[in-house]
Amino acid sequence: MEETPPVRALVVHVAFKAGAIKAQAPDETSTLRDETARLDEAEGLALAIDLDIAGSEIVTVARVHPATLIGPGKVEEIAEAARVQDVGLVVVNATLSPVQQRNLERAFKAKVLDRTGLILEIFGRRAQTKEGRLQVELAHLSYQKSRLVRSWTHLERQRGGFGFMGGPGETQIEADRRIIQDRITRIRQDLEKVRRRRELHRANRQRVPYPVVALVGYTNAGKSTLFNRLTTAHVDAEDLLFATLDPTMRRLELPHGRTVILSDTVGFISDLPTDLVAAFRATLEEVLEAEIILHVRDISHPDTGAQAADVAQVLAELGVDEARRDRIVEVWNKADRLAGEERTSIENQAMRSDNVALISARTGEGIDTLLALVERTLAESSSRFRVTLEPTEGRRLSWLYDIGEVLERHDGEDGRVTLVVRVPPEKVGPVEARLGASAQALDSTERRSAAE
Repeated sequence: MEETPPVRALVVHVAFKAGAIKAQAPDETSTLRDETARLDEAEGLALAIDLDIAGSEIVTVARVHPATLIGPGKVEEIAEAARVQDVGLVVVNATLSPVQQRNLERAFKAKVLDRTGLILEIFGRRAQTKEGRLQVELAHLSYQKSRLVRSWTHLERQRGGFGFMGGPGETQIEADRRIIQDRITRIRQDLEKVRRRRELHRANRQRVPYPVVALVGYTNAGKSTLFNRLTTAHVDAEDLLFATLDPTMRRLELPHGRTVILSDTVGFISDLPTDLVAAFRATLEEVLEAEIILHVRDISHPDTGAQAADVAQVLAELGVDEARRDRIVEVWNKADRLAGEERTSIENQAMRSDNVALISARTGEGIDTLLALVERTLAESSSRFRVTLEPTEGRRLSWLYDIGEVLERHDGEDGRVTLVVRVPPEKVGPVEARLGASAQALDSTERRSAAE
């Protein structure tokens, strides 16, 4: 069977001047970004769905045009380029209203995909699990419902993207709202079942004292490469945006023997569609439950500061507020791409912070430092108790081993057992309620001694 040639596309990044940002781009980090880097990112998104990029450019907008977003002169210029280069798709790296998208398609005589649509298309192709595909489909349908210009024939597909790039229904002008809404309702019901199942799995995990350590970060920051390095797993770790979509969890044994569950999550990105954040909330609940969040950053990227701000914004949307930020460890990845004065400066910044590890997931540099930092952070967030049990309290002894980490044990000649036990925050209440005066909370000095 002959392969379909890739769609030829133009990539247009819209750079808003200060006056236009408030009108069209509420993202507060927009002014922090390098526009060339944003164009590169848009090209990366296009390559992620195998487009043949015929050309790309930055279009500066001083005043938003309600009908087309960009000015009429530039619209004509792009239309001519699309005609000359036989382009079938124009990717506009901005958020377009349905009217703007329709008017641009008429002017360009080609399909137009805005940033939200492009991200949804990538997610549609990358999701592998049933849950992942349901989540993406829900976000896509919510987006599509407001457009009334796209087909819904992708609902019959078993794999592939979500129909932006062609298909038998592309000539439909308006999707059937009732059918779409019925499908949205069914998907939400299915996802509610998934959520309840996840809660059961989470409850089962909580019976075992394995804290969750979640990897988060901007897309292509190197999370999956780090996940593979730490767990010897084989998660896809391509140099592509959104190479990982479905969450993966593995056990990881830390240097001093403590076991944790390491969770790899979908990458974040600036202007991540709100519907997509909501759709993936069930998956990202692992982040909320995590004892530690490892925020992986591509420290070599020119927009690393703005990317970090985007991740912080999504975490805030998920409910990780400022009061819980002490659980976040920053992992400055791709140190192997730094050299000279830049590397020296970054190294000095990392050394001055007590929650930063400078690493290279690709070469293994700094991994030992990172693991030591994870151990220290876990120890600081845990509580320690000295517990003395009578010979007849075998069940309590077994329970302490189940819910905590025994740091010291002394078996007396009279059969009594004295333990120093470290327990996660959620187990402090049960320990105090069940053991009462038998459990003595250690002061800070004794804690440091027990941790060492």
